[in-house]
Amino acid sequence: MIAQTEIRQLPLPEKLALLEAVWAELAADPDTVEVPQWHKDILDERQQLLDQGSLQTLDWELAKEQINRMVR
Repeated sequence: MIAQTEIRQLPLPEKLALLEAVWAELAADPDTVEVPQWHKDILDERQQLLDQGSLQTLDWELAKEQINRMVR
């Protein structure tokens, strides 16, 4: 396992790559990840706002571009 002190020393692009790798591993078998009730509640609330037209959305590709610009 990689130690937190090692992670702290990584440059930001490597930290993000590590995060993406961990996320990809978790996403490969989503049934093994337990979602806490508080998170389900937030998702339900956001879905309700979306259904009501009270929530603005952003295309995922555009969102990723904006995030990438913010971290560079």
